[in-house]
Amino acid sequence: MKASDIFVKALEEEGVKYIFGIPGEENLDFLNSLKDSSIKLILTRHEQAAGFMAATYGRLTGKAGVAMATLGPGATNLVTAAAYAQLGAMPMLMITGQKPILSSKQGRFQIVDVVDIMHPLTKYTRQIQGADSIPAHVRESFRVAEDERPGATHLELPEDIASEHSDMPIIHKSSFRRPIAEYKAISAAVNMIEAAARPLLLIGAGANRKLTCRMLQSFVEKTGIPFFSTQMGKGVIDERTPLFLGTAALSDHDFLHRAIEHADLIINVGHDVVEKPPFFMEGDRFKVIHVNYVTAPIDPVYYPQQSVIGDIANSIWQLSEHIKPQQSWDFSYFLSVRQKLEEHLKKGIDDPRFPMYPQRLVADIRKVVPADGIIALDNGIYKIWFARNYKAYQPNTVLLDNALATMGAGLPSAMAASLIYPDKKVVAICGDGGFMMNSQELETAVRLKLNLVVIILCDNAYGMIKWKQAHMGFADFGLDYGNPDFVEYAKSYGAYGYRIAASDELVPLIETCFSTSGVHVIEVAVDYSDNDRILNQEIKALSQSFS
Repeated sequence: MKASDIFVKALEEEGVKYIFGIPGEENLDFLNSLKDSSIKLILTRHEQAAGFMAATYGRLTGKAGVAMATLGPGATNLVTAAAYAQLGAMPMLMITGQKPILSSKQGRFQIVDVVDIMHPLTKYTRQIQGADSIPAHVRESFRVAEDERPGATHLELPEDIASEHSDMPIIHKSSFRRPIAEYKAISAAVNMIEAAARPLLLIGAGANRKLTCRMLQSFVEKTGIPFFSTQMGKGVIDERTPLFLGTAALSDHDFLHRAIEHADLIINVGHDVVEKPPFFMEGDRFKVIHVNYVTAPIDPVYYPQQSVIGDIANSIWQLSEHIKPQQSWDFSYFLSVRQKLEEHLKKGIDDPRFPMYPQRLVADIRKVVPADGIIALDNGIYKIWFARNYKAYQPNTVLLDNALATMGAGLPSAMAASLIYPDKKVVAICGDGGFMMNSQELETAVRLKLNLVVIILCDNAYGMIKWKQAHMGFADFGLDYGNPDFVEYAKSYGAYGYRIAASDELVPLIETCFSTSGVHVIEVAVDYSDNDRILNQEIKALSQSFS
């Protein structure tokens, strides 16, 4: 069998449904083999967007998404997406082409060492040097990408190797069971929790990957222990519960941090240290139990006293089975913090001003998006408002990147979600800066006939950096730009385009878009003038005013 055919058969064996990317001449054998495959090629307009889509596919399914590019500039365009997947623990395989390696008559034209470039950005990167090795390389790439901690892998398929022939058979997946935590670790953790006076539960990104929501929900219901989440841990437990204390959206000084300071034990489930620290360990002010698939790297702000290592869902089940709720536990302070936070979150949600107030924007979108609806956030100041103010009701219904925190991923991530879940309502929420970094993918979304709402928040500037600039006392300089007419821009791609002129127009417009098929782009002017006052000053003053 031809090597490129073997490669495609190996991908089919792995259950691959889509390959996202842009082929080049070095991929033509592979592309021809793909023509008669069950795998669908999703042709994008930029390799970076293809990588973001593949990574999001991995995030939502737990199965490695696949992205494809040619050599040289096509491959280097995948670098940001590789870092996005690697830091965000999203399983992804990248396949790139290369000039012939056995004999070449083109010198160094377009040739860069892609395998070497990918070394610090992936868990596994190899050049395929013979057709016989393809089945093993493909199987290993998927195994490594999907194994804890998930991440990016890369295979380079040179043009001449793709046209070789081999009779090497495909390697089938082997079944395995994830290791479970050892009993002594469970027993030690149970003793620590029962002995604590004010235990607090943290839910991180790792708990969102394997859908441990049922076990964690049972744990919280049995123990009554309040919980909070990191940004990438949102929605593992329905955040409408009265035991939810909030999301660690700010680095410090939020109401939530008062609760953390009052705790004497934090049960840290699935926290990934690539996220901004949701708390800082200083001295012995509280103890930490680390519940995760792998042990924690120790640094000056995180050094857990007890680790429970193994399948997270099983670990939580074991803890639930053995733990006995204690009458000595006192959660009154935590619940008072929650009350103060809830009061503050209601401020501004009915503000009629236009351009739109961020608190009103978040509240209105939460009002109209169904419980299983998905919002995909690009990176900008609005991400903090949504992480803090938007309650997630189900796992992986808030797709945000708090690891690499790259701009440009919001639209491709939403497109991948819509492709995977065509019956769900999906909304991409992008700043005007982030949207323009991959706005060309509107054509891809229209071509794929996706049902998608894209909300562009316009302040004609890089608003996140403006917020930081103001907080640091610097002059307003160097961050403003102009924008196209987004309504006409959307229409030029075959999408629907809208621009609201008043805040009360947003909810009915989104409802109309939800009831109509196709890609809908809504331009919303946003008022960020209170960012510094509220996020840096008011919250700090209010949270410190009660004890």
